[in-house]
Amino acid sequence: MRLWLSKNSEVPIREQLVSQIILGIISADLTPGQKLPSTRELARRFHIHANTVVAAYRELDEKGWVALRQGSGAYIREKSAKNNGNGNEKLVLDQLTTAFLAQVRAAGFSIQDVKSNVRYWLNLQPPDHIVVIDSDEALREILIAEIQEATDWQVQGISLEECGDTKKLSGALPVALYSRADAVRQVLPEYTNCHLLHLNSVPAAIKGRQRPETEALIAVVSSWAGFLRWSHAILVAIGIEEDVLSLRVTNERGWQRGLHECAFVIADMLTARALTGHSDIRVFRMLAENSLAELRDLQLHP
Repeated sequence: MRLWLSKNSEVPIREQLVSQIILGIISADLTPGQKLPSTRELARRFHIHANTVVAAYRELDEKGWVALRQGSGAYIREKSAKNNGNGNEKLVLDQLTTAFLAQVRAAGFSIQDVKSNVRYWLNLQPPDHIVVIDSDEALREILIAEIQEATDWQVQGISLEECGDTKKLSGALPVALYSRADAVRQVLPEYTNCHLLHLNSVPAAIKGRQRPETEALIAVVSSWAGFLRWSHAILVAIGIEEDVLSLRVTNERGWQRGLHECAFVIADMLTARALTGHSDIRVFRMLAENSLAELRDLQLHP
């Protein structure tokens, strides 16, 4: 993974490093089990103090993103949104299956009858819509809009608190951001799987985009404050000066004031639809193309 660190930014080097590694993980640029560069290597590469790298790695370890192995280094942790119940799922499934077979045979049904009927019900109801799981409503609406534009799925959204209502998940393919895997796993019903989505990586987000002129004023606009942080991390990482950035949340009064003075406006998909009167609006899509491609493929081959 390529890293960008700006020593001229007001954002501390440690915070830049932590943010970019997290972005790398949730965008799948960094994969589970992958070893991160050593503290000495990063310190030498960017001419920074090794203690800065150590502090960044410790923060990532505390937040559950990496695992620090004594004498070996830092490795990306595995995350999964599969709820495995009490950890003895194979034993529980065996017990349930045995009890079920005993009941149907006692009722006079043959094993062939059981196989045919189970196969019928398993194939009867493939997912017919997507449910985006996230408690942040603004983020959830952006993800829904991106999935709807890129796929033919019908898409709904629910919060983590609503996951206990099995009716809201009936007939659905649950999806959530990779960064939310731990939280989602805790609230989903037992043995319910959730398809994890990756965010765009830094290279993917800036690929093919022309670098703005040095003094050009850039507005970043969204209904979700996290989009501003995400975009800010990307823009600072590629060397955009902070004093040319104007970050705006659409729920604040006067957020559109002065937009016409900006060279261009960066916005999420939903906000871009609502913007009018500006000649250069650039949409930064949050979801990685490979995640959207997986959803398209799942609809064709459920």
